[in-house]
Amino acid sequence: MFNSNLGDIDRIGRILLGAAMLITYAMTAPGPFRWLLLLGLLPMASGLLGTCPIYSRLNHSTSEAD
Repeated sequence: MFNSNLGDIDRIGRILLGAAMLITYAMTAPGPFRWLLLLGLLPMASGLLGTCPIYSRLNHSTSEAD
């Protein structure tokens, strides 16, 4: 379905970044900009799926398969 365009290091970094943002969201007090931490779902999802839509549009890949 999706072509993998993320290398292992890129995937791990995205998953860790997304997890850190979601943990921070869960641990912080409600505030006006707290919802921005939910954007951590985006790098986490791309890391888990192994594909980045922005990389696809730019014909860029960090995967060794290409």
